[in-house]
Amino acid sequence: MKTMTTGSRWRIAFAVAALAPVLGLAGCGGHGDSRTTAPSTPKVTTLGRSVPAAPAGGPLSIASPAFADGAPIPVRYTCKGANMAPPLTWSAPLGAALVVDDPDAVNGLYVHWVVVGIAPGSGSTADGQTPAGATTLPNTGGQAAYLGPCPPAGTGTHHYRFTLYQLPNDYRLPDGLAGVQAENTIAGAATAQAQLTGTFGG
Repeated sequence: MKTMTTGSRWRIAFAVAALAPVLGLAGCGGHGDSRTTAPSTPKVTTLGRSVPAAPAGGPLSIASPAFADGAPIPVRYTCKGANMAPPLTWSAPLGAALVVDDPDAVNGLYVHWVVVGIAPGSGSTADGQTPAGATTLPNTGGQAAYLGPCPPAGTGTHHYRFTLYQLPNDYRLPDGLAGVQAENTIAGAATAQAQLTGTFGG
């Protein structure tokens, strides 16, 4: 049996002391990293596309005090009345666009109203008004205005969809769009949509 010298004892003690911090760190790492990570930015993926959410009001929604969803549109807002836009209320967390169309039109989809540049947040309009600060694009008839329901006689009940499309804050609609082309472009860029449907018979 070998006798350990005093020098050997000191060398061993020194080596153990040097390894202690390393062993301590290894022991702490065995239970996982306790640091917390910053929460990720929420995403909006309702239509399969994803953009950072920038809330500015309640959830995306649209309604009218003039008629309930699925109910008849009062004559006042059709070609048989004053042919003015109905009052609307909405909430758009991001920028939005509004399209009113008739999928039951005799010659295919007819776009009655296209409004772009609706500011984020909640808003409302009275009879005949366009959302403040927004821009109206030409409808299927070539007019940059609201064109009320006007189905031909004998064509039955038509459904008029008031669709509010949520768009990324930095989205810019190409120039020169109108009617169905404008609607398709907006729908293709939208991240979510809310819809109000009214009916009117021919």
